[in-house]
Amino acid sequence: MQGKVAIVTGAAQGIGRAIAEGLSAAGARIVVADLQGAEAAAATFPDGVGVTADVANEDDVRSLVDEVVERCGSIDILVNNAGLYASLEMRPFDEIPLDEWRRVMDVNVASMFLTCRAVVPVMREHGGGKIVNISSGTPFRGVPFLLHYVTSKGAIVALTRALAKELGKDGIHVNCVAPGFTMSEGVQAHPEVVEKLRDVSVAMRTIQRDQLPEDVVGAVVFLCTPAADFITGQTMVIDGGQYFH
Repeated sequence: MQGKVAIVTGAAQGIGRAIAEGLSAAGARIVVADLQGAEAAAATFPDGVGVTADVANEDDVRSLVDEVVERCGSIDILVNNAGLYASLEMRPFDEIPLDEWRRVMDVNVASMFLTCRAVVPVMREHGGGKIVNISSGTPFRGVPFLLHYVTSKGAIVALTRALAKELGKDGIHVNCVAPGFTMSEGVQAHPEVVEKLRDVSVAMRTIQRDQLPEDVVGAVVFLCTPAADFITGQTMVIDGGQYFH
């Protein structure tokens, strides 16, 4: 992966930051795209690039890609990690405000459409690339009281499969990684979420311990390497054996 340019959205902390560290260790040049802390996070990587961007905003995404091409020359890897989760209140589906539903769909799904649409022409120009979308294990288990979140994460799996079919001829591989309940910084900042979900999540796993951001890294890095050149349209569930499919 030496010399490859990798954009990781939501990489200032948590799972995104761990993924960026793993890709950097494999030789990639890291672009951190985040709403806050992008430049500070990028400064920790060799020749890292930080861009403040709202990936649910079309103009921000266009500017992000233009800046990366200008500064780095190409885009070889896109990891769509940014999303809303821990800040969402668990409640019955008929109590979810429509504005909140739309915001979740914008940040968790439309953002991936926008980033892929902006990045793919660059990848085509350079002969291919790797896209990894971060979903969740929740659509496979049908978790209640977070209908907008679970629906958005299911949509990411569908987006991955359909986009992989479209882009295979261009040498662009599109895959998905679906983590379980992860003790990321964002989750730990919401003790009420930890209290509701931590113990039950651990108890349901075959590997009965907390899931950490680092547990997701290996799968993402693998999918971005030449070792995964014949894999596309797939979803890898990384949840310690909570769900088998």
